[in-house]
Amino acid sequence: MKKLNNIKRILIANRGEIAIRAVRAIRELGGESIAVYSEADKDSMHVKLADYSICIGKAPSDKSYLHIPSILSAIEISYADAVYPGYGFLAENPNFAAILEKSNIKFIGPKSETIRLTGDKAAARKAAEEANVPIIPGSPPVETLKEALEVADKIGYPVLLKAAAGGGGRGMRVAHSPQELSRLLPVAQREAETNFGDSRVYIEKFIQNPKHIEIQILSDEHGNVVYIGDRECSIQRRHQKLLEESPSPFITERVRKEMGEAAVRFAKHVGFTGAGTVEFIVDKDMNFYFIEMNGRIQVEHPVSEMTSGIDLVAWQLLIADGQKLDFTQKDIKNTGHAIEFRINAEDPKTFVPNPGKIEDLYLPGGFGVRVDTHIYRGYTVPPYYDSLIAKLIVYGRNREEAIIRGKRALTELIIGGIKTTKDFHLRILEDEEFLSGKYTTSLVDNKYLGIRE
Repeated sequence: MKKLNNIKRILIANRGEIAIRAVRAIRELGGESIAVYSEADKDSMHVKLADYSICIGKAPSDKSYLHIPSILSAIEISYADAVYPGYGFLAENPNFAAILEKSNIKFIGPKSETIRLTGDKAAARKAAEEANVPIIPGSPPVETLKEALEVADKIGYPVLLKAAAGGGGRGMRVAHSPQELSRLLPVAQREAETNFGDSRVYIEKFIQNPKHIEIQILSDEHGNVVYIGDRECSIQRRHQKLLEESPSPFITERVRKEMGEAAVRFAKHVGFTGAGTVEFIVDKDMNFYFIEMNGRIQVEHPVSEMTSGIDLVAWQLLIADGQKLDFTQKDIKNTGHAIEFRINAEDPKTFVPNPGKIEDLYLPGGFGVRVDTHIYRGYTVPPYYDSLIAKLIVYGRNREEAIIRGKRALTELIIGGIKTTKDFHLRILEDEEFLSGKYTTSLVDNKYLGIRE
């Protein structure tokens, strides 16, 4: 097994299951892991498993995991020579990455200028066009209502308003008419400002009932870029993913190859290094269009690991260590089918968060079952962070087998004391639209939440 040569002491600027995932990879590669934690996370499992741990502040994330001075202080006192950001928090903060670069601390991810480019939706869209990657008809950021109305009239209703500086469904609104656009533009701008500190909004043609499919890539610092298959992410509520599977049951091998090659072109064009994801929406005719690039590990990365046999987190670390990929595109053979169920501490009917103490716990196992989690019996899920508490991943020789295994594993899963999304996933696995593989991003909102756009 490969070992780290240049980075040895790695501070994990995150929490929960992804922090544990990093601890494990760092240990296997011969490095030392340094956990940071807020006061609310003092009993968290990532703190117990890491080689060292440092408290960085109070419970709210802006006082701890998002507080750059506290993270920098932890780096200094621990003598860390690299930082693993995971996903969320500071993972795509170009200012944080730039500070580390100036301090000669390795940021385990792309360069700050690449993060800045891909994090700006309008700039990333322009880069995709330059790289000959299909984009949805749309506009640069609009400043005034008059400008927005002119753009919408040109590309045709319905249109989608999107925050230029962020994602995750925040700052996103659909307008079906000039009247709706006039009402929703200031709403989207305010939401973008609140969530990202940037009120800029741009407009795209709204593709109705699309599929959300993404391509996993790895890119080293020596110019080698490969794609590691696709992931179907269309089971979403309010633009937030709930279930992912690989490969997509919808697209053909030809389209899959074209999307992979497009993702590689984009990554090369923006100078990306590390593990990243290029996201696309796909219409009913399998035309695909660039959405964005996430220059970090994704929550759903395990399904790509299960079907490819490639440890993506380990390769994030090895790439940051300056090592070359030891395989090429022709060496990557994706086999079988994997499904990830996001187990959130939420009401399975309304998706309202439900933090609290875990009174009972049994995690499923057996052939083809993996659980990534930080919870344990007696652990209290804090109310301050994302409600994801576990990821249940199943693998089968084909999609039918993976679905059967998913039902078995979900049935075995016991989390007592709080509500979770387990029952929602069991319902989805019986849903005829899901079973057909033709489901779209509107399934959950329309059928389970009664939301129509």
